[in-house]
Amino acid sequence: MARVILDISPSSDGFVAGDGITLAEPFGDAGFRLHRWIGLDDGQPEPADHDAAARMFAEAGAVVIGRRMFEVGMAHWGEDGAFERPTLVVTRYARADLPRGATTFHFHTGGVSAAIHRAREIAGEREVIVAGGASVARQCMALGLIDEMRLHTVPVQLGHGARLLDEAVMTAWRPIRQIATRNAMHQTYLPIAG
Repeated sequence: MARVILDISPSSDGFVAGDGITLAEPFGDAGFRLHRWIGLDDGQPEPADHDAAARMFAEAGAVVIGRRMFEVGMAHWGEDGAFERPTLVVTRYARADLPRGATTFHFHTGGVSAAIHRAREIAGEREVIVAGGASVARQCMALGLIDEMRLHTVPVQLGHGARLLDEAVMTAWRPIRQIATRNAMHQTYLPIAG
């Protein structure tokens, strides 16, 4: 069965977006600073940043995102929809599938657990990537649905916004890989068996 990977970029104080998220500002007042490691916001990725970005979707068979991420991201993802594979949008509002190039967005109204189950079916032996936002990621963590966590922690302090993790969550994970660049600390964690 497909492994579920949370792959996301928090600030060093644990936020994945600032306040004031809009269509024009998909990360709110944080801007694109949290994604300099992939070249946004005039970032200059290093080879290890490129490797981390390539690894993100290398084995992915499906992606899971939240409705808010979908709504604010669509204006920035272009004609191909960015993910190039089936992408399940967790939402309360049913709508028809939306193809965008190699990405097809499927709107899933059954909740996070059911969306992950469906994404695993679609992915087969490949990975399911939970790409955000914070709410979907926190729900997946709380339900024990994440098999591996890849954080690209950016050396920026936001002080407010959409919090990803708290100290209690982090005590349940053990680091297995860590690579530092000037842009981000790329960390991989596995859950500690309980």
